[in-house]
Amino acid sequence: MKLTKKSHACVRLEKDGRMLVLDPGGFTEEDAALGADALLVTHEHPDHFDEGRLRAALEANPAAEIWTLRSVAERISAAFPGRVHTVGHGDAFTAAGFDVQVHGELHAVIHPDIPRITNVGYLVDGSVFHPGDALTVPDHPVDTLLLPVMAPWNKISEVIDYVREVRPRRAYDIHDALLTDLARPIYDRQIGELGGTDHARLAPGNSTEV
Repeated sequence: MKLTKKSHACVRLEKDGRMLVLDPGGFTEEDAALGADALLVTHEHPDHFDEGRLRAALEANPAAEIWTLRSVAERISAAFPGRVHTVGHGDAFTAAGFDVQVHGELHAVIHPDIPRITNVGYLVDGSVFHPGDALTVPDHPVDTLLLPVMAPWNKISEVIDYVREVRPRRAYDIHDALLTDLARPIYDRQIGELGGTDHARLAPGNSTEV
């Protein structure tokens, strides 16, 4: 697969001429979801779910479909009947030729006073895992972990321990729009030295083969 990093938590996966887009939220490019044959959304927070970007993708490609949890599906399914699918932990499906497994149920704790919402992660082709806003460990080996490095709900020690627990062959940063250029070398060094795996960062728009 070809993996292309978009801004913040959004990535594109391409194989056999088809494209899967994950979490094209409000912090990513306006056209991040355009060209998608299938879209996956992990949860309802606006940096992961942007209704305008999803609508634009579905309107541009009448064959495109979305797989997501109920809280997101309820907000967009009426406009696109039959094209928005509700999923939850333990589900498995095929989207645009990609095999997808769903792992996880809840968003990470931001603060005890803030109610937790639902969140799911997606394991694509048994290889690439996008956890959304949670440190979910799937019950399946992960080759490429999309690693949420900077969020109001995490700290770097948790990020490092998450990499150690998942034990992927490599990890690429996501959820990084809030991370300043001054802090990036610190994160790169500490995750790289302590995580126990090949850790790398792609600039928005850059791609790699996974």
